[in-house]
Amino acid sequence: MVRLLSRIPSEPLHPKRTFIIDDKEIIEKVRSGETGLYAELVRRHQARVIGLCRALLNHPTDAEDAAQESFLKAFKALPEFKDQSAFSTWIYRIAYNTCREFQRRASVRRSESLEALVDRQGDALGTPFHEPQRPDLENADLVRRLLAGLSEDHRIVLLLRETQGMDYLQIAETLGITLDAVKARLRRAREALIERSRHF
Repeated sequence: MVRLLSRIPSEPLHPKRTFIIDDKEIIEKVRSGETGLYAELVRRHQARVIGLCRALLNHPTDAEDAAQESFLKAFKALPEFKDQSAFSTWIYRIAYNTCREFQRRASVRRSESLEALVDRQGDALGTPFHEPQRPDLENADLVRRLLAGLSEDHRIVLLLRETQGMDYLQIAETLGITLDAVKARLRRAREALIERSRHF
């Protein structure tokens, strides 16, 4: 995240200010030219945004990159931020969309890599290779496999609720769906997860 902070235009922070101001006040000040204060918004929200990106991407480096890109997008779009929603909800929505972009790019890369591998290796790919499993990773791997078997809609809503601790309204705003849709997806996601767990 240090790279991110170095890419945002900075103005000197006010050293005499020791009181805490809320996100909306910071946003107004950043819009008024005190761009250095944006670093405070990043500090306040980076852990949850990175956590969200990790939950969606399952790759630490991609998650860091997606989080950084999300904060940069938010900074550039700050003039368009509407005060009806919290900054946290807005940045989560940006992060969610950024992660979807990363997933699409990764899917294209995997497809291209697989084609290149088949061209190079040919029939040798038919030989199975099993990497030995470390015992301390077995449970995490089981959870990943269970989640991977869910539809994307169900997996995402479950991750936002269970790993990010978002309430229903935050999930609805992040995903751009209704409150009823959130409740229905969560119910179906939990049912599907329980059903899948019976087969492991």
